[in-house]
Amino acid sequence: MADDGVDSRQAVFAVSGEPVEAPLTWGQRAIWQAIRRTAPSDHYFNMTRVLPIAERGPAVDVAHVTAALGHLMERHDALRTRLLPAGDEPLQVRHPVGALPVEILEAALIEDADTVAAALAERLGATRFDYFDAWPIRVGLVVHDGRVAYVALALCHLATDGHGVEVLVRDLRLLIRRGSAGRPVTTGPLDVAREQTSATGLRRGESALAHWETHYRRIPPTVFAEVVGEPAAPRFRTVRLTSTALARAADAVALAHRVSQSAVLLAGAAVLSARAGGRDTAVILPIVANRFRADSRDLVSTLSQEGLFVLDLDPAAHFTDLLPAAWQAALRAYRSADYDPDRWNALMSRIAAERGIAIRPFCCFNDMRLVDRPPAPGPAPTAAALDAARADSRLEPAGGHEFIACRYCMHVVAEGDALAVGVTGDTAYLPVEALEAHLVALEDLVVRAATGRELPLGALSGFAATGARPFAVESVA
Repeated sequence: MADDGVDSRQAVFAVSGEPVEAPLTWGQRAIWQAIRRTAPSDHYFNMTRVLPIAERGPAVDVAHVTAALGHLMERHDALRTRLLPAGDEPLQVRHPVGALPVEILEAALIEDADTVAAALAERLGATRFDYFDAWPIRVGLVVHDGRVAYVALALCHLATDGHGVEVLVRDLRLLIRRGSAGRPVTTGPLDVAREQTSATGLRRGESALAHWETHYRRIPPTVFAEVVGEPAAPRFRTVRLTSTALARAADAVALAHRVSQSAVLLAGAAVLSARAGGRDTAVILPIVANRFRADSRDLVSTLSQEGLFVLDLDPAAHFTDLLPAAWQAALRAYRSADYDPDRWNALMSRIAAERGIAIRPFCCFNDMRLVDRPPAPGPAPTAAALDAARADSRLEPAGGHEFIACRYCMHVVAEGDALAVGVTGDTAYLPVEALEAHLVALEDLVVRAATGRELPLGALSGFAATGARPFAVESVA
């Protein structure tokens, strides 16, 4: 395994100019408010990645990778930005020069390097960042026989969102292998913050808030409203399903109904959550990357915010019957996710006063893939093939947290040809058994939709009850 000794180096960076101050972007302000609500457990928002280096290309040493990390810091302003105290809400300061500490960990056996790297990434992300006096990135290198095998990264959510992390990993790989990540990045977080306070930005924000106002006057106050048992310790648990069957079925449904795979998963999560509470209106808050313009697609910053997905359900209908309306609801949700958090808070307070209750769905969906790729064309998988693939699906625990400011959070990532879908839930409202049942139900729902074996939506109920699984009336397989 790893040597007990830990070495360290520094990745030095320098660009022209002086330190520059600016307000936070809307996305940064939203995550800053979430961090303050979640502290001291705000390490929950940290993001980690492991980049394998030894698998492809020539061997590289520590000096080479450290230099690439310095160039990465120079390329992306967000990595050179810290917070500055300033009244109720901090400012951000972009620094032109500095040095990033880089931890070096030796793997005695190359066979152990991947395990060492995974443990290193977990450790780097396990503690909250110092938002004011440290860089928003932590890095460690796993080395064997003088060559770098893996780079472990932990990123602060104030610096970037999940989309930006994938851009960073891509750029670091290119810097290590080619010495360049392409054309310079010309837009940074400070530019975004200035644009959002312009007349155009403010109009866009008001249009987004109008969507929230329309629906927050009518939707149920909370998706999961009833305490169903004693919470576990830690209270918030994550369960993950890794499924090739779900990936193939979601592709088939998306292709057949001319929607995106992500929209299929979003609609499935929303429908199942609504039916769990016996509701006929599905409400979920998707995390939207807000990178619809060409100049923001490769921007490393915190642009993502919550949108609002609302879909009225017909208990007699099938899931695929809803997909045209779900696609339109998803597009409206994506357009509703770029707004001033302070104006959003004021709107929420006004609606809560009018309705006599706070409207808090506590239910979110986050597709963390860099690209929602189009479904592969070709014949749909057969029912027998998908049923056989389900036998290889893995359902497993994936950690816990003392507190997060939500009751249900679904995250989607790619894992080879499979989808890895995790749900983190408040076990007072969603016991671990219910979280497991929900993931089984999602796979079941989409496989049924892909193979013409659907159940009426009214038959989908009760997964929030302790021990209720499977969620559907009967399992496909």
